[in-house]
Amino acid sequence: MRVEPATTADVDAVVDAWVALAGTQREHGSHLDAEANREAIRPILAHHVVDGSLLVARSAAGAVVGFVNVGLEAGSLAADARRGVIHNLYVEPSVRGEGVGSALLDAAEALLADRGAAVVAIEAMAENVAARRLYRRRGYAPHRVQFEKLVGERSAERTTATETDTSETE
Repeated sequence: MRVEPATTADVDAVVDAWVALAGTQREHGSHLDAEANREAIRPILAHHVVDGSLLVARSAAGAVVGFVNVGLEAGSLAADARRGVIHNLYVEPSVRGEGVGSALLDAAEALLADRGAAVVAIEAMAENVAARRLYRRRGYAPHRVQFEKLVGERSAERTTATETDTSETE
């Protein structure tokens, strides 16, 4: 397995992987409609190819088995550190547990550092315990916590994995 910058020839495979990623996130509470966004994500990922911020993991046979896309946070407010953001990270289920995710994270962190990032952020759905475990093992710690509520919901009717996460304190 090797990690390298994606090419325009990889866009279709990465779009398929993104749709798979978005689809699996539904089980963790995501509201994205994966297939309905297939054509909308294509130019976004193609842009990442052009600016060199989309990396792919390839099998020995050359097939795309994972991807990561990154960017630098932009905004009009001054900050004391330049923040790199990992937008998406996906590994094909057939190769999970083989170090592909870690290799993609290593490459993404190096790319962001080369582009001036002093800190790297990545998001995971609160219910995605496997992703949160990987990121914690890699040294990531919660920084921001986002809360969500259904419109009209009056009380704490929903419980999430983060409420029982003993590594976080209130």
